[in-house]
Amino acid sequence: MSILGLKKKQPKTFKVKVITMDAEMEFSCEVKWKGKDLFDLVCRTVGLRETWFFGLRYTVKDTYAWLKTEKRVLDQEVPKDSPITFHFLAKFFPEKVEEELVQEITQHLFFLQVKKQILDEEIFCSPEASVLLASYAVQAKYGDYEPNFHKPGFLAQDELLPKRVLMQYQMTADMWEEKITAWYAEHRGIARDEAEMDYLKIAQDLDMYGVSYFAITQNKRDTDLLLGVDAQGLHIYSPNSKLNPNKSFPWSGIRNISYSEKEVTTFTIKPLDKKKDVFKFYSSQLRVNKLILQLCIGNHDLFMRRRKVDSIEVQQMKSQAKEEKARKKVERQILAREKQMREEAERAKEEMERRLFQLQDEARLANEALLRSEETADLLAEKAQIAEEEAKLLAHKAAEAEQERQRIEATALKTKEEKRLMEQKMREAEQLAVKLVEQSERRSKEADHLKQDLTEAKDAERRAKQKLLEITKTSYPLIAAYSPPPPPPEGGDLALGSGSMRIDFKDSDMKRLSMEIERERLEYVEKSKHLQDQLKELKSEIESLKLEEQQQQQAGVYSLRNEARGYPPEQPYMPHSNRNSAYMAQMAFFEEV
Repeated sequence: MSILGLKKKQPKTFKVKVITMDAEMEFSCEVKWKGKDLFDLVCRTVGLRETWFFGLRYTVKDTYAWLKTEKRVLDQEVPKDSPITFHFLAKFFPEKVEEELVQEITQHLFFLQVKKQILDEEIFCSPEASVLLASYAVQAKYGDYEPNFHKPGFLAQDELLPKRVLMQYQMTADMWEEKITAWYAEHRGIARDEAEMDYLKIAQDLDMYGVSYFAITQNKRDTDLLLGVDAQGLHIYSPNSKLNPNKSFPWSGIRNISYSEKEVTTFTIKPLDKKKDVFKFYSSQLRVNKLILQLCIGNHDLFMRRRKVDSIEVQQMKSQAKEEKARKKVERQILAREKQMREEAERAKEEMERRLFQLQDEARLANEALLRSEETADLLAEKAQIAEEEAKLLAHKAAEAEQERQRIEATALKTKEEKRLMEQKMREAEQLAVKLVEQSERRSKEADHLKQDLTEAKDAERRAKQKLLEITKTSYPLIAAYSPPPPPPEGGDLALGSGSMRIDFKDSDMKRLSMEIERERLEYVEKSKHLQDQLKELKSEIESLKLEEQQQQQAGVYSLRNEARGYPPEQPYMPHSNRNSAYMAQMAFFEEV
């Protein structure tokens, strides 16, 4: 076996993994490929024609480097991994994005890269600008804001603001979303490419946009400076401030940049104005020095290229891009018109559906109202029947009440008549009592007169007896001497004796008469007292009858009211027959008296 046969066979290809801002791709490359072959393959795959802004970046130890196009890939200090990883990124940035970025894919890649640098805080951005840029990013991703579709919380999974901004203010995620949505709602009608371009136009005015920073020293011992390389020129910064440069050298004012490799690499910037001092700075890392030189040469070439007439290729691209934008604009207008028509149709459909639902609800309500009206009609008919029966019952009760009223009126009239008769009889009884009293008084007076007359008669009799005795005593002897004795009376008594007995008879009659008169007077007085007592009892009975009559009248009125109101009638008042019979008996007694 020959020595050549013992050698290991070398592979003819190697694998490469290329990571863009929105995709990952793997390629199988030939060993002899240069960096330009791989770069062109990636650009063709992506569809990118503005290749001068981009490059393939790889990591070397603690720094990074850009793949050189004129050298073979494997001859450079690329990682030995398999596959070899490259990042397809923008290496140079335009001065004015709106004028220099032609293709939509170029704008999109720049938009994604700048957005990532802002979120990673490689580019400083104020909170207000961060919210505005976030609203354009949301517009580019979600399109026009639709309140019915974009509900609160739809941005919860999106990274839109730098962490520094989120920590600077004590605000919740919902509050940040509300602020972003307020701006987002104002971007209606902006297409995705327009939103991304508006994002880049705001971002290009930021101080750190497109600047690559490197640590340098102004002398061999100091390390307190930063070198910034961008599309405008070279800038010298303090280590703690990347926003405001201490000194700037625009590309238009630089005559020459020299580079010498000795113990320490020295860069010399010679201004175009010879009166200005030459600026020198030092860098100790060889890879960093090469990177600085590459960026200076590339940015300067682009700076000079921008100030020349565009090449045929660029003019064709701009023309095609202009036509493409015009075509897309027309398509967007047609789409917007169709969208508007569709929205109007959907609104009309929703309106018709709403109207249909409304009519269905109205029909349902009408049916329910009809059913309720039928039920109400049945209920009203039943109520009318009940009311008619109640009316009949009330009419019957009214008739009964009228009869009861008439009966009570008749009873009242009868009671009034009885009362009138009673009062008349009472007046007659009072008159009779007065007459009896007067008669009694008159009889009493007559008895008194008779007593007086009797007393006078007794006095006269006593005087007459006395006088007779006196006459008898004086004249008795003469009568006995000169007068013959009279014949004896048939009675057989003497005249004197007869006269004496006549006197005795008259005295006994007078006593008997006096006793009868006194007895009669006492009887009249007793009857008079008894009559007065009966009159008093009669008056009290009359008063009680009056009270009972008033109560009877009130009970009759109350019964009428209750019957008129539908209450059950009470028991009618019945006159007290016993009291009336007693009263009539007393009146008969007085009539007899």
